[in-house]
Amino acid sequence: MTDPARPHRRLAADLPTAPPGDLVLLQGWVHRRRELATVTFLVVRDRTGLAQVVLPADADVPPEETPVEVIGTLVANAQAPGGVEVTEARVRPLSEAAQTPPFELWRPHLSATLPVQLDHAAVAWRHPAQRARWELAAASIRGFRGALDGLGFTEIQTPKLVAQATESGANVFEVDYFGRPAYLAQSPQFYKQQMVGVFERVYEVGPVFRAEPHDTVRHLAEYVSLDAELGFIRDHRDVLATLRAALAGMIGAIEREAAAAVDRLDLTLPALPEEIPVVHFRDALRLVGAAEDEPDLAPDHERWLGEWAQAEHGSDFIAVEGYPMAKRPFYTHPQPDDPRWSNSFDLLFRGLELVTGGQRLHRPSEYDAAICARGENPADYASYLQAFRHGMPPHGGFAIGLERWVARLVEAANIREVTLFPRDLHRLGP
Repeated sequence: MTDPARPHRRLAADLPTAPPGDLVLLQGWVHRRRELATVTFLVVRDRTGLAQVVLPADADVPPEETPVEVIGTLVANAQAPGGVEVTEARVRPLSEAAQTPPFELWRPHLSATLPVQLDHAAVAWRHPAQRARWELAAASIRGFRGALDGLGFTEIQTPKLVAQATESGANVFEVDYFGRPAYLAQSPQFYKQQMVGVFERVYEVGPVFRAEPHDTVRHLAEYVSLDAELGFIRDHRDVLATLRAALAGMIGAIEREAAAAVDRLDLTLPALPEEIPVVHFRDALRLVGAAEDEPDLAPDHERWLGEWAQAEHGSDFIAVEGYPMAKRPFYTHPQPDDPRWSNSFDLLFRGLELVTGGQRLHRPSEYDAAICARGENPADYASYLQAFRHGMPPHGGFAIGLERWVARLVEAANIREVTLFPRDLHRLGP
């Protein structure tokens, strides 16, 4: 039965606009206790921020991180968070007393080493600055969805247990699927292409898995991929234009919905020009002083190109198109006037590869030839190729790595700093 004398819950962010003198109910965690000679200050943290509560010096205050509810009177105080505080308060624990956290969450920055933070990830993410990083990720996902919804895309969900590798059999996780081998999906590539034959424009937000033996600051074995695929394109430049619209949606959503996180982290959001500058791979090699037969760009090359794009075009983004066909998956469409190069691109964001995208093959005969050139049998790809044999338009797509995007936004030294529960060569928990 509802107590008519009990006020409705107020969130910390709403207190500054509530009338002084109101009886308010707060619920959250004990963020910090400060016991002075004549008074005790209790800072309560909820999902929207911090609220200060004033208690008598001898008040019995639960330990930090204990969930509590507070009922008291709202009064103005310019020195308190938001310019208000709660006085004449009663504090009631909502759980057992919390154990002391492995780091002080009330400090401006987490001082623990990254391995310690990752070992206690569920607690580390409570820190307001750390939490702000995922608020950027969440807003980015909403912006990605909103931008593509507005362009007539349909959201899909594809299997994460698959019968064959998408990219290469050397970097897949094999699992036992009722007595026969299956694999964790490296990407939704095959399925999103097939769904172009149904919806024309599709996207997916979901996990992908790469069993690559990387132990670097930029790679994960599992990450969130923002995938899109669209039909009836002219070439990969149409894909790049759609990618630009998706990025604009992501940045716009951060500005609208995660402004507090941007302020908390003191971020400068990226400059996205109306048209992303593009350089051909062979010209990129020349710009960075690499040999003309180099098959790929090294990380140092990407950093240099990022600085060049900023200085030359005022852009945090630059697309490198025309990568050698030898370095691209078999479903990549070649450059029509010179099949050594591909109708594909990598998008660099602040000097780091963020997106791979491009035009795909769409004619069945081209797939048969490409698969045979790999020494494989097209019959092994029958379930994938059926869509093409029944008619597929020219199409292409891209994939954005969410964690890598956020890592570059906040200039994180290690991608694990922005990953909720990272999986890599060494970590399978928590």
